[in-house]
Amino acid sequence: MDPHSRFSHFNARQTKAGPLASTSRYMESQPKPSISLDGFAPKKGPKSPSAPKKSSSAVPSSLYVERPIVTNSRIKQDEQYRKDMHLAFVNNALQQKAMGISDAFDELVDQFNPRKITPDAPSPAPQLRLWILALSHVVSRLERVHSALVEAIVNMPWTTMDTSFVKSYTNFIGMLVSARPEYLSLVLGKIAQGLTYQSGLQALDSGLPETSSKPLTRRIVYDRIHFLLRHLITLVPTLPATLQPLLARNFPHKRQNQLAQVTYIRNLLRVTEYCPEIADRVLATVIDRAIQIDVEIQVELEELEEQLETQEQSEVFELDPFDTVLGQEGDESDSDEEDDGEGDNLSDLSSDAGGDPDDDSDQEDQPTDFHHIQNMVNKLDAILKILFDHFNQTHYATDPASPHLPSTPSSRAHSPHLPTDHARVASPLTLEEGKALRRAQFNTLLSIFDRTILRTFKSRYTQFIVFWYSSLDPEFADLFQGMLVSRSLLEEDQPAVTRAAAASYIASFVSRAQFVDREGARRVVSVLCNFLRNRLDMFDAMVKAGVQQSMNVAQHSVFYAVSQAVFLIFCFRWRDLLEDQDEVDEFAPSNGPAKKWMPELDVIQRVVTSELNPLKVCSTNVVMQFARVAHATGFVYCYSIMEANRRSEYAPSTPGTGTGAHSGRLPKGLMFDNSMTSELNTFFPFDPYKLPRSGAYIQGVYREWSSVAIDDDDDDDDEEEDEEGDNAEDESDVEEQGAPSSQSVGILVNGARPSSSTDDEADGLGQSFGGMSISPARPAQLPPVIVA
Repeated sequence: MDPHSRFSHFNARQTKAGPLASTSRYMESQPKPSISLDGFAPKKGPKSPSAPKKSSSAVPSSLYVERPIVTNSRIKQDEQYRKDMHLAFVNNALQQKAMGISDAFDELVDQFNPRKITPDAPSPAPQLRLWILALSHVVSRLERVHSALVEAIVNMPWTTMDTSFVKSYTNFIGMLVSARPEYLSLVLGKIAQGLTYQSGLQALDSGLPETSSKPLTRRIVYDRIHFLLRHLITLVPTLPATLQPLLARNFPHKRQNQLAQVTYIRNLLRVTEYCPEIADRVLATVIDRAIQIDVEIQVELEELEEQLETQEQSEVFELDPFDTVLGQEGDESDSDEEDDGEGDNLSDLSSDAGGDPDDDSDQEDQPTDFHHIQNMVNKLDAILKILFDHFNQTHYATDPASPHLPSTPSSRAHSPHLPTDHARVASPLTLEEGKALRRAQFNTLLSIFDRTILRTFKSRYTQFIVFWYSSLDPEFADLFQGMLVSRSLLEEDQPAVTRAAAASYIASFVSRAQFVDREGARRVVSVLCNFLRNRLDMFDAMVKAGVQQSMNVAQHSVFYAVSQAVFLIFCFRWRDLLEDQDEVDEFAPSNGPAKKWMPELDVIQRVVTSELNPLKVCSTNVVMQFARVAHATGFVYCYSIMEANRRSEYAPSTPGTGTGAHSGRLPKGLMFDNSMTSELNTFFPFDPYKLPRSGAYIQGVYREWSSVAIDDDDDDDDEEEDEEGDNAEDESDVEEQGAPSSQSVGILVNGARPSSSTDDEADGLGQSFGGMSISPARPAQLPPVIVA
């Protein structure tokens, strides 16, 4: 080959004109990226490349202008360079802090201060993300002396940042609590606070610029907090023990508005889905708050509607508060109470709604605030609907056969489900697992009922949570009845007021629950009647021994409560207490065979005619309705005893006067003041449910009085109206003659129909009985019944 050929490898000289080689273009010098940290340079950094040689050509040309080329490798190099710079600054700041020099450390802490960022400035998320990534490499060195930095990071409004920053922040917090457990309480406290309604407003007040074109809703903020909490639970198995007290501490006060209550409760119930270890205590906290609101509603809703009928009642929660955009919530005050300058409720607001819910001594002389009660009704209705929705969703997810339940149509037709949240717990794989989950949840409700609801006298609606859940499975109804029977009849070490309350619950439950079948009602009545028989035997034995005065009055209060329970159940379920189900005629035939009742009901004759005289002590409404139904069905006749009781209230007591039902007087030595009779007259736990939004769950499983009431003939009503005039004219004669003689006073069984002037007093009781209320009764006009 010719050595002077242009193809020879010896002729590889660079041309004097033309563009440079690509290899030299890659190494062209570029200006060093600016560092946001003033006065700091990394120890070792990339060297500046030398300037390329100028072309020997003297002819300039625009075709040969040097242009930089951006490649992925160059971008990665720049990003890594910035990360190294931030990491070097963090290392230097921590080292200087350890030596007592805090200037660099204070500057690092100030980087996470959102107040220094103006709305006009660009988003600080990229810069803050670099700091978070740098701190992730030294997380194990963040000791107590660096707590100011950790607090600044934890308190920053990270939920309003972009997705990449949220991921980096979540990873950093996970590494922090894993390497430094002493910061766990600080992190969980901020998470619990972030689940409140006010947290969204605080994030809005941070003044950070928008980082995304998509509107930031509360749902996004809460989803990020739940994602972080789930991540921490997977890293720290002992986290639930620290989390639960913090969640209870951040629970909104009962005076805070409905949005605050509903938002936090929804978030709490979502936490229980991925942290079941605290489900029992969280549910107890929610129900306890519902009880605190419930006891303040001590007026009839009809009366409340009459007071507020002239004002427009806006529909609440037309839009899910979780879907509202931050900054568009409107003017929502933290409390339902307007600041009118009075400081009466400051002590109540400063506490966590503590104290005795039944203690209303400070409210006796205060006028009724119907606006405050209306707010409480709305809050309680919203809270109970959330609980019903939560249990209903769990039940449908674990029981494929649940659409056939009686409560399903009404609850679904009137109660739209909550929007589906992210990261729901998967349904159990088998029916047995689903049933076990529901059984555990019901046992939790029973425990809460025993600890809280049963001990609260003025609760009106919260107990319906257990009522509805019992309808989901016959086993649950049996367990609930068994627990009530045990508390009222078997556990004599329980306080008398608790035993009496349990008897009221079992009576109201069996009477009102449509899912308690015939056999269930008969079993309960049989147990109650056997208890009454045993008590009467004990009392008769003490009377014969002459030691009846030594009997405890508390024992008698349980006896009266159980007697009233039998009376109430008979009024609602007398058709199920017949031996022959075909004999369900409402009126006993004047001539013909008497109805055959279950054998255990025979003791009712002894109960009514005993010296304890329950017809005098029990609720007037229950006694009058029982007398009416029992008389109409031919079971028993009580009007003569009731007349004797009424006359005994005004007749003076003489030494020769007898005691018991025949005389209308109580046994000697027994004292029953108005407080005891008030409890029996006013406590009917499962009265008609009148909350509008959550009431849809109760409609399908609740027995109304109108469905079982005995309808009288119109002719009888006309005859009674005609007799009213004659009775008014002969009032003096009636007072002189009184009731029938003592020989005829008593109880007539199986079809006896003596006439009585007290029959007309039962008129209209159907309406009062159907709407029986546990509101405080009017002050009694009679003094306490005392027999010395």
